[in-house]
Amino acid sequence: MFSAVRSRTRSRIRLCALCGTFAALLAVCAWISVPTSPPFTLQTFAVFAAALLLGRRAGTASVLAYLVLGALGAPVFSGFGGGIGVLVGPTGGYLIGFLFAAWIAGALAEGDAPLGRRILGCALGLAACYAFGTAWFVAVSLRAGREMSVGSALGLCVAPFLIPDAAKIALALLLPRRILQRLYKE
Repeated sequence: MFSAVRSRTRSRIRLCALCGTFAALLAVCAWISVPTSPPFTLQTFAVFAAALLLGRRAGTASVLAYLVLGALGAPVFSGFGGGIGVLVGPTGGYLIGFLFAAWIAGALAEGDAPLGRRILGCALGLAACYAFGTAWFVAVSLRAGREMSVGSALGLCVAPFLIPDAAKIALALLLPRRILQRLYKE
């Protein structure tokens, strides 16, 4: 009985360590900026890598840990930003939308999900992130007295990122599940 408890404890410790590792990966990917117009980061890759490799609960926990660190002021957001102001700002909805993306993608990718189901999970997760982030962007813009339509927000905040985000999802889908098998090996 004691060995079973010890085994579960080790497993939970490993899972917590993996969640922390993916939260750190998300921070590093936020700092990597590709200088295009507009610039983009590798955050989406890290969100979907966490979801696909850890599943919905642990993947979402990783994203939540990242957001909490950022809200507390750690410079984990793009441009080494941090603080609650980033989360309540115009693009904060996309950061919060990462929670939906991780949950949806992780839910459809758990177990031995076929590639098509994993792709669908990522696509639906990204769509949820875009929807929440765009609604947030429009609301914050209107509250600040800037007229902003949903179409304008989509053109500004979503359209330029469709191809880069698809590439980042493809990269996350290529990560072999053997990575976790090696990490969980006793």
